[in-house]
Amino acid sequence: MTALPVGDDALLVEVASGAQAQALHAELLRRRAEGSLTVREIVPAARTVLLDGLADPARLASELASSEAPASPAHTGEPVGLPVRYDGPDLAEVAAHWRVPVSEVARIHADTGFTVAFCGFAPGFGYLTGLPARYDVPRRATPRTAVPAGAVALAGPYTGVYPRSSPGGWQLIGTTEAVLWDHARVPAALLSPGTRVRFIPVGDA
Repeated sequence: MTALPVGDDALLVEVASGAQAQALHAELLRRRAEGSLTVREIVPAARTVLLDGLADPARLASELASSEAPASPAHTGEPVGLPVRYDGPDLAEVAAHWRVPVSEVARIHADTGFTVAFCGFAPGFGYLTGLPARYDVPRRATPRTAVPAGAVALAGPYTGVYPRSSPGGWQLIGTTEAVLWDHARVPAALLSPGTRVRFIPVGDA
């Protein structure tokens, strides 16, 4: 692990993989909950974790630099279920890339347990991991100017659900009516880093 100073009271910790970033994020949350770490915010990303509001960032940086990345945590708690109709316009393209029949895309995706690795792009958008590496798919060569809210999509190793209509270049495989972001809800985001997610097929694919 490499810990880089950010301003006077923050650190950006770099690790070797997304799985290590998820494990480090979980460990830092655990330490904050037990009171052994005082920090205002812990923000995971693809291969980094940002800690903001540290009283002694230099000391923590030294500690992390001499430590091994933590082991992946055991996921606990019930997953969030997202009903999804596998009716996306890119199903055939994804099936061809996976070398499976179109009907198998829904089965493979719905049989996978996902975890929110980090959030970004838009409020409520979670980058979900869980599919094996052989199911990575490229982004579209030409992004769409408007992807509808609730679109279930794939890009690289990630699954995501668009919380609102926006441009996007991910491969669209389905739709959900779940509300990913509601400012009147507490918390506003349905998904947060570490949340387990299952996709539940509904209707006809």
